[in-house]
Amino acid sequence: MPSDIYQDIATAYSAAATKAPGLKARFAAAGFDPAKISSLADLSRLPVMKKEELLKLQRETPPFGGFLAADLKEIARIYVSPGPIFEPALPGGGGHGLDLLFKTAGVGKGDVILNTWMYHLVPAGLLFDEAAQAAGATVIPGGVGNTDLQAQIIVETGVTSICASTAFFLTLADRVIETYGRGAWNVRTAFLGGEMGDWMAKRRRIEADYGVSTWAAYATADLGVVAYEDGGNGYGVHPDRVVQICDPVSGDQLPHGETGEVVVTSRHAEWPMIRFGTGDSAFALESNQDGSVRRLSALQGRVGAAVKVREIFVYPRAIEEVVIATPGAIAAQAVATRKNNRDLIRISIVLQDNADRATAEPAAKNAFELHARLRADEIIFVDVLPADAPLLVNDKDS
Repeated sequence: MPSDIYQDIATAYSAAATKAPGLKARFAAAGFDPAKISSLADLSRLPVMKKEELLKLQRETPPFGGFLAADLKEIARIYVSPGPIFEPALPGGGGHGLDLLFKTAGVGKGDVILNTWMYHLVPAGLLFDEAAQAAGATVIPGGVGNTDLQAQIIVETGVTSICASTAFFLTLADRVIETYGRGAWNVRTAFLGGEMGDWMAKRRRIEADYGVSTWAAYATADLGVVAYEDGGNGYGVHPDRVVQICDPVSGDQLPHGETGEVVVTSRHAEWPMIRFGTGDSAFALESNQDGSVRRLSALQGRVGAAVKVREIFVYPRAIEEVVIATPGAIAAQAVATRKNNRDLIRISIVLQDNADRATAEPAAKNAFELHARLRADEIIFVDVLPADAPLLVNDKDS
């Protein structure tokens, strides 16, 4: 991580504290002087602020909790995320970094993008729209719903790329093919929402079944793009973000490769998100020399979704990896139990009818051990799991 980013943070947040009373109070309570930030170690002296804390502060001092360090006249939009949490749209363009994703995917001039993300209240629709235009593409603001109309639009306007949730992309693709035939499907690229469950497995099936390349970014309403796919493993961290993986309780930075909460500091402080705990869990695939994250893993789940088994946190993502790595696997669920004062974990797997259990069992065991750093105590095969079955269940206290 270049040292000048910490100089920029020191300058920006020192100035922000003079304009944002909520930020000034946060610094004062921690005895923290932003002007003295010159390294990641200096930055890490500030306790992590959780999203729940921001929500509480906004209820006490609406709308922004005293954290807006810009003139309200500079705010083009106010977004409203569940809570509700208010987030200002600040100048900057490019969908707050999403244009980097489009450019990496080779989407730009000559492409027609159907953007099906919601344009109301939440930032997704407008951020994708701005990013696509910054990359030079033509955008159709589809929003959600209207499946038949949007399928017609895809065919008659020559849509080459779709921004959508995985589920809605599948609905649209199937409707186009059913109504107009396979030859009418000319979409080459899909920018999909990062769902949990067997999302990576779904993406691989989508790429094979529909002839598209799929791309994704990790973004939040509070921060914009944190990291984005760039052709390598996981996500490359946006150059204007400092990302750490921290213990979700203490806020201390964890060693490279350990799973913990994604904590982000934005370089630009008009909306001063410094040491902001996202509530998402991941681990560093690559770290900078100072310990900040250069390349981020896929999300492992929400911090609260983890289950501690034999002193190691297991995240839902590990079970998703079992599905991906096990030949013939359709779905899986892990259940943590406790017997004779020992934590146990059992994995139930649903296989395709023609799958070989003798091959599947060791593959599942190896995948779980690799991603969870634990050995499964039992692998069982079941005929079905409920469609809404969670990937990971804590049954240790029952």
